[in-house]
Amino acid sequence: MLPSTSVNSPAQGNGVLSSRDAARHTAGAKRYKYLRRLFRFRQMDFEFAAWQMLYLFTSPQRVYRNFHYRKQTKDQWARDDPAFLVLLSIWLCVSTIGFGFVLDMGFFETIKLLLWVVFIDCVGVGLLISTLMWFISNKYLVKRQSRDYDVEWGYAFDVHLNAFYPLLVILHFIQLFFINHVILTDTFIGYLVGNTLWLVAVGYYIYVTFLGYSALPFLKNTVILLYPFAPLILLYGLSLALGWNFTHTLCSFYKYRVK
Repeated sequence: MLPSTSVNSPAQGNGVLSSRDAARHTAGAKRYKYLRRLFRFRQMDFEFAAWQMLYLFTSPQRVYRNFHYRKQTKDQWARDDPAFLVLLSIWLCVSTIGFGFVLDMGFFETIKLLLWVVFIDCVGVGLLISTLMWFISNKYLVKRQSRDYDVEWGYAFDVHLNAFYPLLVILHFIQLFFINHVILTDTFIGYLVGNTLWLVAVGYYIYVTFLGYSALPFLKNTVILLYPFAPLILLYGLSLALGWNFTHTLCSFYKYRVK
């Protein structure tokens, strides 16, 4: 779970673990402890997790300042409390059920949609993006003088969850109030509102991801993580010019997947 570990000499012939191996062993133990706490709700700080969710919208920098504090006090950047993950899962379930209701899906279709959103949209895509960002950050963004440190995969997944939450709320909750009566009306106002929500949601994902990696002091040139804003804005402009409704495409895809 540690996003940074020291890289020293390999293990000696006497069987003593190197600093890197010891760090990995410690990280493995912390991951085990984290997963075990998933079933101990009384040990979770849901109030603090809710605070983080609020500030991911209003001031995401404050969330990552708390990550700095955790590094100083517990010697790890990533969360050691699964309360955030539990609350995010609840949000996923509730918002997806609402999505199914708005799209007039039946019970079993809604269950299929829920499974798709949880295991494909959140977990599957999250594993892919986290792994990609973990590779890119370690390969190209670590400062030359900080080669003794690396970004752990667990922290990369934590950053993804932070960025995914605002996107989820915008596209799977706020958007629900506009889908049937505004967004899916096949008018310019419809795809203007819908595509603008997509622009804000994806833009927020990019920005929160950038904040997550820029919070690590041993990384350089993290501003390149903001470069996807350029093609995003270009795609947004093209979609308005061509009348391409992102939400209509998403709804059609969801209905196709649950058949």
